[in-house]
Amino acid sequence: MSEEHNPQTNNGQPACENWFASWFDTPYYHILYKDRNDAEAHAFMDNLTHYLNLPEEAKILDLACGKGRHSIYLNQLGYDVTGADLSENSIAEASKSSNEKLHFKVHDMRIPFEEKYDAVFNLFTSFGYFECDRDNLKTLTAIKDSLTEYGFAVIDFLNADFVIKNLVPEEIKTVDGIDFHIKRYVKDHHIYKEIDFEDNGQKFCFTEKVQAITLPDFETMMEEAGIYLLDVFGDYKLRKFYKNESERLIMIFK
Repeated sequence: MSEEHNPQTNNGQPACENWFASWFDTPYYHILYKDRNDAEAHAFMDNLTHYLNLPEEAKILDLACGKGRHSIYLNQLGYDVTGADLSENSIAEASKSSNEKLHFKVHDMRIPFEEKYDAVFNLFTSFGYFECDRDNLKTLTAIKDSLTEYGFAVIDFLNADFVIKNLVPEEIKTVDGIDFHIKRYVKDHHIYKEIDFEDNGQKFCFTEKVQAITLPDFETMMEEAGIYLLDVFGDYKLRKFYKNESERLIMIFK
């Protein structure tokens, strides 16, 4: 299960537990999700950079970059890319691909960068993991504060309404000889995924949970953060967002 990461206090309040600090740093996270569609991810980056009409050598921040699959491709398109993630293991792996215009660093997304970027991308549902709502607002503010005057930010989130309506309660997914027993359910405005498996005679149990944040929720937070929501799309082809039909909630803002 999740562990607390770097416990601190905030204005006299106890720190929020960060379950993702333990799960995302395990090799099993990457084994379970190793079949992610790179062709789809590349097409999304093509569509997104074309839509934003970014300058040829634009500086892009890939926030919560994991092992850097989006960062590496964006760099191949010619951009100066920084990938940032809380997971030291992921950054160590991603850093093997570093070059003069591709950099990786361990970073907490709630903290703004000193450097300013022409675009900040937060992709593949890398938002809404915090235990405290104030941390979501902190992250949005940090993204805004990391942009240049004419920069754009993108959050690629799940469409909570669609996901909840189409939730698969139980399944077994076998990857690299490991049977991952997965249970999904909704509780307290969160979408949960319990993952149980055995490897080398040892039992493991992890729980992913992400807040079921809807477009109106984001709009409220963005207004509080002084952010301007410019456009909303419902899939990686940047087609119109439909509350009950779209798989993704892709927001362009500044």
